[in-house]
Amino acid sequence: MRIEKCYFCSSTVYPGHGTMFVRNDSKTFRFCRSKCHIAFKQRRNPRKVKWTKTFRKAAGKEMAIDTTFEFEKRRNVPVRYDRELMATTLKAMQRITQIRAKRDRVFYKNRMAGNKEKERAEFVTEVQRNIELIQAPNAKVKERVAKMVERTKQRMEVD
Repeated sequence: MRIEKCYFCSSTVYPGHGTMFVRNDSKTFRFCRSKCHIAFKQRRNPRKVKWTKTFRKAAGKEMAIDTTFEFEKRRNVPVRYDRELMATTLKAMQRITQIRAKRDRVFYKNRMAGNKEKERAEFVTEVQRNIELIQAPNAKVKERVAKMVERTKQRMEVD
């Protein structure tokens, strides 16, 4: 069973799913759904369409360079079946998925590291801009009364 990759969005295409487009020069393109096929026919660039994996990698939202990606490449050389080789391969695949998940978490954490300070600064500026919405109405009345008292005291001192 061969699992292909969608030419447009890079998602997996399982056997019996999706569509295949064969160009006149016999180059084949596999698509996971009609959305990808239509976008391809409209000559859209996958690096500019925000929902594709290519865009996410180009924009720095996902890891683009990592040694674990080497294991995902297709190998067209047939290998004779060996039970021990199969067992070690499956163990290696599980270990690679663990390593990749860990690296993805670290990458995400590093990418989001500076966001908390930015969000706090944005919240502070927004609160300072709209402070009248936060203050209680009684506080406004008390401020007015305090100002009036100060004015009357100043007038009495002048007289």
